Amino acid sequence: MNAVSKMDKNDPDVKVLEQAPPLALAPVQTPEILPAPKKRRGGRFFIMAALPLALIAGGAYVWVTGGRYQETENANLRQAKVSITSEAAGRITNVSVHDNATVKAGDVLFTVDAEPYRIALAQSEASLAGARLNVEQLRAAYSQAVAQERVTSGELDYAQAQFDRATELAKKGINAKSSLDEARRDLDKAQEERTAAQQGIVSARAALGGDPDIQTDKHPAVLQALAARDKAAYDLAQTTVRAPADGIVSQASSLKTGQFVAAGAPMFSLVETGDTWVEANFKETQLTNMKPGQVAEIELDTYPGRPFHAIVDSIGAGTGAEFSLLPAQNATGNWVKVTQRIPVRLKVHEPDAQVALRTGMSASVTVDTGVSRGWSSIFGKAHAAE
Repeated sequence: MNAVSKMDKNDPDVKVLEQAPPLALAPVQTPEILPAPKKRRGGRFFIMAALPLALIAGGAYVWVTGGRYQETENANLRQAKVSITSEAAGRITNVSVHDNATVKAGDVLFTVDAEPYRIALAQSEASLAGARLNVEQLRAAYSQAVAQERVTSGELDYAQAQFDRATELAKKGINAKSSLDEARRDLDKAQEERTAAQQGIVSARAALGGDPDIQTDKHPAVLQALAARDKAAYDLAQTTVRAPADGIVSQASSLKTGQFVAAGAPMFSLVETGDTWVEANFKETQLTNMKPGQVAEIELDTYPGRPFHAIVDSIGAGTGAEFSLLPAQNATGNWVKVTQRIPVRLKVHEPDAQVALRTGMSASVTVDTGVSRGWSSIFGKAHAAE
């Protein structure tokens, strides 16, 4: 039994459904499918091939024209550090600087008690005057020895004449033999006295340095006294410690008045601002075309975007590992090749006085070697690979 028969016949909706005629369906027309036109693949292939070729050509151009500028960030600004010491021992009487103070060459840093050195200078000057007086005495002694030699020469001539006369009289039998012996004794005595006088002249000349006409200040004793006087004057001058160059005082907070300093003991450091350079550690593969005299550009991390001009001053004598306390020993079976770095010193060219440069600042360095890689680098590598 269908669904309509099961429903109530009196239901108007059902009656309508029964009376409605069936709908006529229109025939469905299937559209005609036309074949798609064939696309050209030549343009797509050209585009796909041109892009890699362009990338290869661009990379090759960058490689060939590159290599002229060698860069490194392993660099630091350096300034000479001088250890300030006192050559005079004593107590500090005055301190003229403080930590991080800027000084000029010749400025007084501190002074040591100069009174003991002033007394030593006075003693040396007195010794110098005594040495000069002693030379004058030696010159007088020489003159006296010369005069004594003249007297003894005259006495010798007289004794010789007396002996000759006594000898003639003795031969004639007029004079007694005792008179001849006495004349011989006087002659011998005169000869000995003359010999002693001659030795006195030699001794007096030797005391004058072998030159009787020597200048007083050229005498060895006076020269020694002069050296002692100059040494005492030098020691007195060293009681005032001055700055050896322009720079900045560092680590001077412990320097106080009344402190005793020993000769040669370091007191503090002076960083010379007039001697500035950059020490850059380049890879050994970057030094192929790098030479002293090439221009460079330095950028400090403290002043970004502000380049400083520099010149390659020198290239280090060896790698950092060669000068380490314990050099690496590569004579092992597990050796691995590691690119080494060699320090390069760059002289900062006319640094700006308004810019505060401090030793130890980090820097980035770019050196213009003037030599690019060229096409030979590519062909050379390809030939080596074959």
